[in-house]
Amino acid sequence: MVMEGREGSLYGRLNRSSTRGFLAYVAAGAACAAVLACFVQSAADPTAAARNDDGGALRLGSRSARVWPDLAFNWRVVVATVVGFLGSAFGTVGGVGGGGIFVPMLNLVVGFDTKSAAALSKCMIMGASASSVWYNMQVSHPTKEAPVIDYKLALLFQPMLMLGITIGVELSVIFPYWLITVLIIILFIGTSSRSFYKGILMWKEESRILMETREREEQSKSACAGSDVVIDPSYEEPLLAQPQPKEKSALETLLFNLRWKNILVLMAVWSSFLVLQILKNNSKSCSTFYWVINVLQIPVALSVFLWEAVQLCKESRTRRMNGNLECVCEASIEWSPAQLIFCAFCGLLGGTVGGLLGSGGGFILGPLLLELGCIPQVASATATFVMMFSSSLSVVEFYFLGRFPIPFAAYLICVSILAGFWGQCLVRKLVHVLKRASLIVFILSSVIFASALTMGVVGTEKSISMIHNHEYMGFLDFCE
Repeated sequence: MVMEGREGSLYGRLNRSSTRGFLAYVAAGAACAAVLACFVQSAADPTAAARNDDGGALRLGSRSARVWPDLAFNWRVVVATVVGFLGSAFGTVGGVGGGGIFVPMLNLVVGFDTKSAAALSKCMIMGASASSVWYNMQVSHPTKEAPVIDYKLALLFQPMLMLGITIGVELSVIFPYWLITVLIIILFIGTSSRSFYKGILMWKEESRILMETREREEQSKSACAGSDVVIDPSYEEPLLAQPQPKEKSALETLLFNLRWKNILVLMAVWSSFLVLQILKNNSKSCSTFYWVINVLQIPVALSVFLWEAVQLCKESRTRRMNGNLECVCEASIEWSPAQLIFCAFCGLLGGTVGGLLGSGGGFILGPLLLELGCIPQVASATATFVMMFSSSLSVVEFYFLGRFPIPFAAYLICVSILAGFWGQCLVRKLVHVLKRASLIVFILSSVIFASALTMGVVGTEKSISMIHNHEYMGFLDFCE
């Protein structure tokens, strides 16, 4: 199809629209939040925290009392199942996970405390992303002979994403709940709006290509009907004997999509962060050993990031010198130090948001991959692949810390696994039939906007409650 052949160039062209407005929006929003935080901090009464022992229960990273409802058939579990299924299905298709929907749902509807809700949210993201990765491993690239998962971009972003998650978890301890809510709303509205705008551009371009394709087909049919075509018998056999492209089986596609060298490197990074996290959690807070373990995560992340960054720069430079204009990876950009620094910053930002919110970091990574020029199918598959590592790391860590009830976690993981398969199958078939990959972008934008909405409603309600109760709303001491 002409549509498939031109799809890569389509999204490459859309990628070149400037991102300066979006970056200015994020910077202005962060500055406003910082000014507001300074004002609230100066007006806050530090003794209020001591007078309100339960004040920290309204903060994401506070030391709240553990609340674990029993797993029983009731309306709360039914609502959690339906919301979890739909959130996992569409969240993995968009490559964003859905943690912004799961945490408020588990907290308000089911009744878990915030810490346990964040841990269970990671379990749901892990289950949905694992099933989606298994599905994507058996799917061919829509435009060329390559894995649908871009391992080079996964190696570039995964270390910084994991480092950012550590930073986000640390910040959630000292940041007040209202500030986390403001920052997340600003970021999510910006990314959802940007993704929605990109989806509209893609939809218009796809409509134009489909219209041109229909016109060419109609012209070809009318030309054939209006003239008699005589084929020389001497050419009949060669025409019929032309080899047709062989369809790969699911097993052949799976073996082709597996890149063991890259997967082993990702597993090494995952294992290194897991060991460091376990050592940190078993050490005394704010002790020398605690901070040493924290700092050791930086060279682990930077070493893998710099290794992959150097590989991308060298290969990109070599191709340009040889006159090869083909992109090194799915991102349709020329890799340079400035681009790599921007990617490192976005990886850290995505991980930090994941640590603050209890998500997998896909709320930043998914839109970023689209911004870099990846087609929606590859952006979704790659973001989900990276989220599988980051969320599974948190799940193993939370398991050792006893942060979630095993029966409830197992049930929600099963729901998410089924939802991941269902969402991928349904949306991929729709994309194939309608020839509109922009559907994935609209789903991504909708999930991010829904997360901003739910987090905004929940955060506003809790902040108003804290104001009415005269609770301390400033920054807290990390070591207390």
